[in-house]
Amino acid sequence: MLPDLDGRTVVVCGARFAGRAAARALLDLGARVVLIDRSRPDDAGDLLAAGAVFADELPPDTALVVTSPGWAPDHPLFAAAAARGVEVIGELEFAWRLRSEPAAPWLAITGTNGKTTTVRMLEAILRAAGLRALAVGNVGVSVIDAVLDPVPYDALAVEASSYQLHWSSTVRPAAGALLNLAPDHLDLHGSMAAYEEAKTRVWAGEVAIGNADDARVARLLPADAVTFTLGAPAAEQLGVRDGHLVSRAFGDEDVRLIAAGEIRPSGAHNVANALAAAALARAARVPADAIAAGLRAFVPDAHRNQVVHSSGGITWVDDSKATNPHAARASLLAYPRVVWVAGGQLKGVDVSELVAEVGDRLVGAVLLGEDRAAVATSLARHAPNVPVIVVDTTDDGAMTEVVRAAAGLARAGDTVLLAPAAASYDMFSGYAARGDAFAGAAREVAP
Repeated sequence: MLPDLDGRTVVVCGARFAGRAAARALLDLGARVVLIDRSRPDDAGDLLAAGAVFADELPPDTALVVTSPGWAPDHPLFAAAAARGVEVIGELEFAWRLRSEPAAPWLAITGTNGKTTTVRMLEAILRAAGLRALAVGNVGVSVIDAVLDPVPYDALAVEASSYQLHWSSTVRPAAGALLNLAPDHLDLHGSMAAYEEAKTRVWAGEVAIGNADDARVARLLPADAVTFTLGAPAAEQLGVRDGHLVSRAFGDEDVRLIAAGEIRPSGAHNVANALAAAALARAARVPADAIAAGLRAFVPDAHRNQVVHSSGGITWVDDSKATNPHAARASLLAYPRVVWVAGGQLKGVDVSELVAEVGDRLVGAVLLGEDRAAVATSLARHAPNVPVIVVDTTDDGAMTEVVRAAAGLARAGDTVLLAPAAASYDMFSGYAARGDAFAGAAREVAP
């Protein structure tokens, strides 16, 4: 539980989505809210009018620090707080402590990739079961706002990043699923071991769920975990048999859920996501028919293996959300002949292993962004016969140049795939803006 914060100074790191929600809640609790951000957002006027102030460092009377996702754990501000004995908590931890009984159970999802798709699938399933449920976290609604909603929810599908879990010391989900693990955000966590430790905190609650097909996840699984696999399920597993998702966990005996061919978006990785969502739903005692109905009703978010244009036998696919090599791999393996559009901010991750694995299906590559040279080097080493075009332009016209180059490499039957394996903030406001630019340019260049 939270201490009495009335009249006490609380620092909120980050004044945007999560930080704004935390600041509003703290002001309602009577706290003196101090906002710290690299730049002051234009929409912070309401917080300032309510009594919040901006500062550049930790005030001497700070009683608590609430941090937004994206602040590195080794930030000097957190070190200063630790030296003074001031607790630092994250968005999820703060929301957990704000709950009032009877509180909605949290069904939490983390992983290097697939979190948003899975949490949206789970939301659709829970709603199909007649529950008042919401997907929260990094998916449009703050978990803080959800737990403070005057109309209580029956369940929350919680997307949890490694940043959020790092600062979550008492969060105990009713069930937590770890989808996969691959090197990512190592620039912030400092090591793969630290990244994995943060991710496995999703298992701190009653039921641990994990991907048995992922070697890193399988190595870390608790002994009593429920697992999912793309193969035939064993006891206490969900899997795929005879083309159908099947449950043999939570007391089920070969309960058929839905045909694998009905899962959208397509691809083996999204079947795995659906199995994870189904496992979380079964942990919450959602019946099999509601799982099927929810997965059929699920509408994928944009920029996730989304066909944005088709012309001359060439298909243009936007998977801008593939912001690391693990996610890009899943996309690239879904298509037999690919002109790969890649590059951006690699976040300290090497793409050599990815290129070596998918090189035989590449018919060309067009590279852009901050770390384009690193991708080009990997292609030269591991796929030397693949034609590569490097686009050095970094202004608003870059994507048009990229798409024009890709159109020159593609032939009928090919897929031009934006699966950058990198973050987008070097050139765009986010992965969505990057995907929109790609889709718009594809429609313009290849009408």
